[in-house]
Amino acid sequence: MQFGFNLPNSGTLAAPEAMARIARDGEALGFDYLSLTDHIALPDIAEPGYPYSESGAFYSTDSAYRHEMLTSVAWLAGITERLRLVLAVLVVPHRPAVLAAKMLATIDALSGGRLTVGVGAGWLKAEFDSVVTTPFAERGAVTDEYLAAFRTLWTERTPTIAGRYVHFDRLLLEPKPAQRPHPPIWVGGESPPALRRAARLGDAWYPIGTNNAHPLDSLARYQAGIERLRRATERAGRPRDAVALTYRVKQYGEAVPTRAADGERRLFSGSDADIISDIRALRDLGVSAIDFDFERPDPDAVVSAMRSFRERVLARV
Repeated sequence: MQFGFNLPNSGTLAAPEAMARIARDGEALGFDYLSLTDHIALPDIAEPGYPYSESGAFYSTDSAYRHEMLTSVAWLAGITERLRLVLAVLVVPHRPAVLAAKMLATIDALSGGRLTVGVGAGWLKAEFDSVVTTPFAERGAVTDEYLAAFRTLWTERTPTIAGRYVHFDRLLLEPKPAQRPHPPIWVGGESPPALRRAARLGDAWYPIGTNNAHPLDSLARYQAGIERLRRATERAGRPRDAVALTYRVKQYGEAVPTRAADGERRLFSGSDADIISDIRALRDLGVSAIDFDFERPDPDAVVSAMRSFRERVLARV
């Protein structure tokens, strides 16, 4: 099992020296990958309806001060050597398909094949209305077509596609990504459309457990979600276990309630022993990667939390 950490790219921790220190120290501590989130322009409202917290507010206190994801990942590739770079997640409709495919291929090529393309359709309509040229209501279909375009551009010598949102004929996109056939695609999201997308197009399913509308925050709920994924994968004509399992943890330990809404113990709540047990349980279910958010007020506190968690928890799994 691989373990990652979320690298803050917003608020006070987005200072270059802070991001560089957290990334390099995370690599030195032995984490396998870092993850980075994607927003371009947030509306000027206090509660934007973030799906993954009880209040609907972002966990960060200054989310609007934010670096663009792909530019940041390219920079991080240059200041690290071993860490995988996981997009968590790329909001696919934010960027035109051919441009995004080219940027992703470039990052993978220049990083020596360290990119993992986590993807999602997005949720924040006000941001879409400002940034995206395709309709918010069609974001799922746009995401699916763009992902198909990515794969075609990354794997075919003279790719052609004639879709509703993407059109090109014998386009030359070189160099291809370093990874073959292409960088892994981890499909984020917990809703039925997200599960269907993971089943059809994903190399891995990459949910957050605390989506208020589609919670996967207890072991029973997550197991049920895996079964829904497996059935959808079979319906898509792929082997039942074709899609790997990965999982994101936004908060853990005493920071979260001990009970999920279904009455079961909430995953990653409680003591170190409880969290170790949860990691082992997810490993037994086939989960191959888990990442944690260690956001604190300053870089020293972030690195200290990462080091402590690695020693207290991950070293004992």
